[in-house]
Amino acid sequence: MFEIRVICDPADTDRVTIALTTTFATGDVRRYPTRDGKRTRLYLTADHRPDPEDWPAPEQAYAGAPSINSEIGWISHSLADAECYTELDREFYLRKAALLDRIALLDEPDVTDATETAHAAAVFLLDMDQPGVICDPRAYVRQQYAHTLTDCQ
Repeated sequence: MFEIRVICDPADTDRVTIALTTTFATGDVRRYPTRDGKRTRLYLTADHRPDPEDWPAPEQAYAGAPSINSEIGWISHSLADAECYTELDREFYLRKAALLDRIALLDEPDVTDATETAHAAAVFLLDMDQPGVICDPRAYVRQQYAHTLTDCQ
């Protein structure tokens, strides 16, 4: 991971931002005026984009997964058994994120509430596991879920 700083004409900020986010996996872009106010400073955290083969396709990641209904039951049961304000273990958050990802995949390519919820759950798991890491959160969930299934077999 590395930090990028760019000083450019304000008219170029969108072009520069698009070029950087296309080339690298990036965090949020922070924009500030230069001291003279004539140019813009852009700061962003970036990382190299992972190779596509590092991330399993959804079909591959969820090939041996229990049914969606079974996972909903497991999630519900886990929540019902937990005391209020109890932090649940990683397995719960991974299975929940994977479940939401699988539900969102049923609606894609459209962006829906399911897609946004799956993304949020994936970001939570990624931040829980590796704070500050920049990658596709839902791809990360698929990778971790596939590893978990492999380890259990």
